[in-house]
Amino acid sequence: MSAPATDEELVVHHKTVRVGPSRTRRTVVAIALVVIGLFTALVLGTTGTQTDAKFGFDAGGAQVHVPTLSFAEAPFCFVVGALIVLAGIYHLVRGFTPVAMRWVGSGVGVLFLLAFLAWAGTGGKTVQFTSLLQQGLLLATPLVLGAMGGILCERSGVINVAIEGQMLAGAFAGALLGTVAGLFAGVIAAIVVGGLLGLLLAVFAIKFLVNQVILGVVLNVLALGLTGYLFDAIMANNSNGTNNPSFFDPAKIPLLGDIPVVGPVLFDQNYIVYAMYVIVIVIDVALIRTRWGLRTRAVGEHPQAADTVGINVLRLRYQNVVLGGCVAGLAGAFLTIGNVGSFSKNISSGQGFIALAAVIFGRWTPRGALGAALLFGFAGALQSVLSFVNPPLQINSNLLNMLPYVVTIFAVAGLVGRVRAPAADGEPYVKGSA
Repeated sequence: MSAPATDEELVVHHKTVRVGPSRTRRTVVAIALVVIGLFTALVLGTTGTQTDAKFGFDAGGAQVHVPTLSFAEAPFCFVVGALIVLAGIYHLVRGFTPVAMRWVGSGVGVLFLLAFLAWAGTGGKTVQFTSLLQQGLLLATPLVLGAMGGILCERSGVINVAIEGQMLAGAFAGALLGTVAGLFAGVIAAIVVGGLLGLLLAVFAIKFLVNQVILGVVLNVLALGLTGYLFDAIMANNSNGTNNPSFFDPAKIPLLGDIPVVGPVLFDQNYIVYAMYVIVIVIDVALIRTRWGLRTRAVGEHPQAADTVGINVLRLRYQNVVLGGCVAGLAGAFLTIGNVGSFSKNISSGQGFIALAAVIFGRWTPRGALGAALLFGFAGALQSVLSFVNPPLQINSNLLNMLPYVVTIFAVAGLVGRVRAPAADGEPYVKGSA
């Protein structure tokens, strides 16, 4: 039985024919582009302070000086706005192909953000672009790791709504063991605890066939309540002995860390960030080019067919769900011993759900989820930059705090459109069933 066609596919006589997006969706997207372009030109281009925008590219301790970039903000916003409007008009009249539209959408997002930063940079202070990218990467790291854990589960056919709980439990274990036995022990503890929650998810979802969405919500509530209770019982009255692990200092990679702009952002980070690089590369390569990846994708798409060729569907799902929990636990470790240096109640603050949104936005691929998580992390860093540079128009701090979640909703509901999850995602499998 063929999978249902999306708005980019049409199944004709058992053959998939690529077609463009529906007329209604194309019109809505085109109007959105025109509105964004007009806002960029008419609002950002006219409400600045008529001074030059300034972008700084030097980071602390940089050995190579990069001159500050200064340019006229109003003409830049007018040009960017005009380009976005033209893209919207073209999409309305002719229509971009789905692949081209993804590139156009990414380009529009980058141009709009640059125009917005240029507008904010007319408030009298220089926008430190390198620092913005550094902070965005740090905020994106737990999202990337959480998304990788979600991909391991969902490409195997198990929905993982419990990323939030796995991150929270990992954060608590990392802080506790990091204080008692050292930072690396805290990392191992976070991975183990995340894996145990993954095992709990696997047992109830695979063996007892519990509804996976409800199960994930229950595990999140369990982690929230349990870590809150243990915090009050163990940490609250003895923070120095149980909740003072410090955090990993940046470890600069020689030569690479001295590259202007790129070096301070990518190669002057702590060990968990470097581990994130490795995990993304390994999962991306393994899913496409290894026997494990082929079997994982087969189990997530058609477990019955995988079973008939000798793949142990249930065992592979158990392995991948536990492994996904371990990666999510590492994401939790970053929240405490990778960044803040202590644990507080509900320290994850919904980041597990944003990681799940990154999985969907990234179409269940490691590269796509990486890009989505970086987008969300950059949106989070943007609020800090805006509060520092004093933009021409004051923006309420509560609105800035909403920014990462608004971007998440807009990305999933507006940019992605209709996407297809792995065919067996969320579907329990009973060996021998038809």
